[in-house]
Amino acid sequence: MLKKFLIAGCLIWLPIIATIWVINFLVGIFNSLAAVLPHAYQPNTLLGHHIPGLNVVVAIIVVLLTGVLVTNILGDRLVKWGDNLLKKVPFFGSIYSTVKQVLQTVMSSEGKSFRKVLLVEYPHAGMWSIAFQTSEATPILNQAINEELLCVFIPTTPNPTSGFLLMVPKNKAIELDMSVDEAFKFVVSLGTLNNTN
Repeated sequence: MLKKFLIAGCLIWLPIIATIWVINFLVGIFNSLAAVLPHAYQPNTLLGHHIPGLNVVVAIIVVLLTGVLVTNILGDRLVKWGDNLLKKVPFFGSIYSTVKQVLQTVMSSEGKSFRKVLLVEYPHAGMWSIAFQTSEATPILNQAINEELLCVFIPTTPNPTSGFLLMVPKNKAIELDMSVDEAFKFVVSLGTLNNTN
């Protein structure tokens, strides 16, 4: 029982901590930038006195403005330009591209990927694993075994960002009446949290 409560608490606090970390990271950048400005242009000098928490407010405003910027046409073009630039950086580009694609797939409400939660026999017959349908297999793969296949992602526990890509016969995958969020919580919590608790 204590383990269940501990994991449930972690699921609440981890996103909050991650958000605070991002804000703290931005505050650190702003502090560093302010330190290199001439004394006459530093925030405390311009405003006439020190305002506690000013950097936090600025960081939150920057995050909000970034959101506003990337949701309009001009911002979309700038983001695409920046993406193309980052993708050309050796080594970093391939990691950045992969992480971004995975995050967009998981977090996008418009995409079809990760929209179905399945139950598949893995790692062998008689043992079952939670899987997320990512797509239907290409005709080449279907023709190779003369059967309709599904591409599925099986996440590892308790870290669902890593896992396995499998192709399973469509008729051997069981679609579950479970949301993607519920399935992720189930995986992260080692099966202790489910929609009936």
